[in-house]
Amino acid sequence: MDALNDIARPYAEAERIAPLVRRVLARNPSPFTFTGTQTYIVGDGAEVAVIDPGPADPEHLGAMLAAVGEAKVVAICCTHTHRDHSPAAAPLKALTGAPIVGCAPLTLDDDGPRADAAFDPDYRPDRVLADGETISGQGWTLEAVTTPGHTSNHVCFALAETGAMFTGDHVMGWSTSVVSPPDGDMTDYLASLQKLYEREQDTVYFPAHGPAVEKPRQLVRGMIGHRRQRERQILRQIEEGNHTVAAMVPLMYKGVDERLWPAAGRSVLAHLLDLERRRLVTRQDDIWSLCAADA
Repeated sequence: MDALNDIARPYAEAERIAPLVRRVLARNPSPFTFTGTQTYIVGDGAEVAVIDPGPADPEHLGAMLAAVGEAKVVAICCTHTHRDHSPAAAPLKALTGAPIVGCAPLTLDDDGPRADAAFDPDYRPDRVLADGETISGQGWTLEAVTTPGHTSNHVCFALAETGAMFTGDHVMGWSTSVVSPPDGDMTDYLASLQKLYEREQDTVYFPAHGPAVEKPRQLVRGMIGHRRQRERQILRQIEEGNHTVAAMVPLMYKGVDERLWPAAGRSVLAHLLDLERRRLVTRQDDIWSLCAADA
């Protein structure tokens, strides 16, 4: 959180950040949300969409309505149903009559350490978008790009008119995404990163937390490399006799705020589950071992 002290945080006011795009920042900063959840208003004409309405906070809800002004909200879009992203969808729908579209509903008991990432049990979409489906309004078109991994229901939205991609928590410039089992899945996450990397038409990413990503394919390539480096690091840890997540995390995350170690442990577990599927490691209870090489 110390890194936040030097960052301007214009809460509860709309900022123009790109053609067709304004941003409203929710007042929910944390070690996992950075300066807070960024809600995006798409469209400059009589019809707009709202992406990731965020927490059901009265100040944030009022700021969204002020940003919309006299325009009609024709879609309330959610990238996923963690409660720093979707709870304001229901009250915004009640006030505007707009349908909730985007990700599928998902509610799980989260056994991970992130209280802010618990699922929103009240999320009720009017329409779930499949990969490649679109919604549109005056002067804009949003395409759903399904990106499971951070959560199984995660979806990004591509703005066809400008090359912008709203990436939710899948790709962020300030931090890697937490992939926390049982719903977070490293195999799916890496496949979704590769899917975005292959999309050459996307020229800028607007994540739900942190700054815009101006060189998206370069960042995604680096993120894939980072994850592959992590899995090699895990395999070395096991070779060196560290067979539990609890033993690996302090060695792998030296210099990282210890408050983040529980979340780091979830990502290590996600990597181990991916490695297990690929028959590179095996486990007995919480003890992980390398698989024997084929004879």
